[in-house]
Amino acid sequence: MKTKKIVSTALIAIVALFTISCNKKENISIIPIPVSIVEGKGTFELRPDAIINYNDDEAASTASFLAGMLNPATGYEITTAKGTEGSVSLNIVTGKEWKPEEYELIVTKKHVTINAGTSDGLFRGIQTLRQLLPAEIESKEKTKSVKWTVPCVKINDYPRFAWRGMHLDVSRHFFDVDFVKRYIDLIAMHKMNVFHWHLVDDQGWRIEIKKYPKLTETGAWRVDREDKQWNEREAQKPGEKATYGGFYTQEQVKEIVAYAAERHITIVPEIEMPAHVTSALAAYPQYSCTGGPFTVTTGGVWPITDIYCAGNDSTFKFLENVLTEVMDIFPSEYIHIGGDEAARAEWKKCPKCQARIRKEGLKDEAELQSYFIKRMEKFVSSKGRKIIGWDEILDGGIAPGAAVMSWRGFEGGIAAAKSGHKVVMAPVSHCYFDYYQGDPTTEPLSIGGYTTLAKVYSFEPVPQELTPEEARYVIGAQANLWTEYISTPSHAEYMVLPRMTALSEVLWSPAEKRNWSDFSKRLINMYRRFDLMGVNYSHGTYNVSIDCSFDNKTNAFIVTLSSEQFKPDIRYTTDGSEPTATSKKYVKPFKITSTSNIKAAVIADGRIMGTPSVKEVKITLSTGKKVVYNQQCSTRYKGCGDVTLVNGISGSKRISDGQWQGFEGNDMDVTIDLGKETSFSKITAGFLAAPGSWIFLPESVIFSVSGDGTSFTQIGTRVTEKRPLDQAPEHVDVSFDTVSLNARYVKIVARNIGTCPTGHEGEGGKAWIFTDEIMVEQ
Repeated sequence: MKTKKIVSTALIAIVALFTISCNKKENISIIPIPVSIVEGKGTFELRPDAIINYNDDEAASTASFLAGMLNPATGYEITTAKGTEGSVSLNIVTGKEWKPEEYELIVTKKHVTINAGTSDGLFRGIQTLRQLLPAEIESKEKTKSVKWTVPCVKINDYPRFAWRGMHLDVSRHFFDVDFVKRYIDLIAMHKMNVFHWHLVDDQGWRIEIKKYPKLTETGAWRVDREDKQWNEREAQKPGEKATYGGFYTQEQVKEIVAYAAERHITIVPEIEMPAHVTSALAAYPQYSCTGGPFTVTTGGVWPITDIYCAGNDSTFKFLENVLTEVMDIFPSEYIHIGGDEAARAEWKKCPKCQARIRKEGLKDEAELQSYFIKRMEKFVSSKGRKIIGWDEILDGGIAPGAAVMSWRGFEGGIAAAKSGHKVVMAPVSHCYFDYYQGDPTTEPLSIGGYTTLAKVYSFEPVPQELTPEEARYVIGAQANLWTEYISTPSHAEYMVLPRMTALSEVLWSPAEKRNWSDFSKRLINMYRRFDLMGVNYSHGTYNVSIDCSFDNKTNAFIVTLSSEQFKPDIRYTTDGSEPTATSKKYVKPFKITSTSNIKAAVIADGRIMGTPSVKEVKITLSTGKKVVYNQQCSTRYKGCGDVTLVNGISGSKRISDGQWQGFEGNDMDVTIDLGKETSFSKITAGFLAAPGSWIFLPESVIFSVSGDGTSFTQIGTRVTEKRPLDQAPEHVDVSFDTVSLNARYVKIVARNIGTCPTGHEGEGGKAWIFTDEIMVEQ
């Protein structure tokens, strides 16, 4: 983010009457927490005859923004005027050294003063003033019986990082202009300054390019498969009409760019290459390796093999023309060119691409991708701009002037910083807001993962592996909102808030100022503001985490309840009944020794907040017993370790809930040691059927028993019923009932179908078996 030149002094003054009252510490609740806060005594009160003065033209828009922010809720008609007079003053000062976006806010009983060296700093100060006012200032309608007071305080503040960003994917689902503006408003409210706009992907091309009209005529639309889950959608069939999608005209984009600029936010557009481009190739197949035909992808696809032809010079001319129009609209220093998840299978088969490799003396297809990115970087650089791409642009050698957005973890960012390239950290572990933020059983369906508010707040963008000199290349971080499972504005708001609030403090405030308990208290005031704004934020912080661990010594489960709320009042039941304000209060971990259905919720103001969390714990003869793996599960899906299959907890329909173990292309083959000869009559194994994720039920399940763990007797086989390839995820128990048996060891073998069946999108690829719980019962 470029730092603007210091402007001449501007004065914004609110001429108002005032009242005196006691200033209480809890009235000051600001997120992100400022660098320095010195509290005073008393308050300033905004009155109806207030006037906002300024003495520099560059500050005029900030004055207008402030008036527009204050007028609706107060019902006042606050005006702006150029000048310096007033009993209350907010000053931009040029006679000192200011850090980028730095401001000073001074509130006395008679004055409100903002000092800043740039209009950027002034605007950030306005956001702090906003949070010092009563929460009702967020209302869009006149609010009666509110004293518009501001506590007396002196604040000095500036951001830790220059790049404080939020990403929005509008390709997977199109979001209209009004919502994009609302999203920008939320970014501005949090003192963030970059909006990364993901405009292009396989599922839709969203920006008008006048030289190539088919990009939106064809590429912006796909066949409507919204009735099916993302990864279970069939491709477009011959004769089907593409009706789902949309795009932004260049005039609309210019309007949004101007809207963001008024809020001191830079929009960084992303035009994907060389992969994630099926929507473009559906419109212009001549820029592919195969010549097509292509149709816009209706849902998930993996691996991503559709790719621009790197051996065709016309491909580069096409992209140069596209980026020229993009750069004419977006004034940003950086242009994002993607560069991620490019399978290079087509390049290996393409004569033109292979000829390019030979001509340029490249080692392989990885270096061909590097050649591709470097060629585009050279073009963008010739226009006075810079490129930024996902960390895959490091593969084969990074372009000289490129910046890296590290998403697959911290490693790419570390490598880039060590080689002298600027880095924006966006690791999937902390910054993917399409991931679950609470218990998946109570949250809307998501792509997977688990990123709580507390985890976001724990994020440290500068890895310890970097020296102080190398750390300078980490210019900031951002969160990403991919929208495969997010189709409405309301759902998008739910996924980003309040996690955006936590990230804003990570990126703005000094690391040593961050404190989770204090943040949790301040967050309550922000919730009140979100309510008045009509924002559909997540109440996931009220959700209760139910953690159970089996104690072999006492043959009991130890249950721990927790919430991200500050000192939560948690109430719970163990019989499956709904918790209320009078249910048992959680004080410390407790034991359960029999099958229980635990429900827990946070109580505030006498009512349940959020959705009660539920966990059924089933204690059987196999619970907590030793598991011997005759065939190891995948390291990618190992649940919660060796105890996963006997921990008394069944998995949900979501593969990422931590209760599933996966076996890729292999059988599931385990033995349970019951510890001694035991009488039982039923064995049950739980499996997941989710063809869209390449997870299939086993062909058969074989049950065997043994007294010595060496010689086993097969007691039964169950053949599973085949499921449709487009079915939704389903949890299936496979059981074997028999007359009472006596044995110490129980062996279960689930036969993998081996490869994905004919007609499946992964036909010929390795099939998965997912297993959650094995229960041996009397």
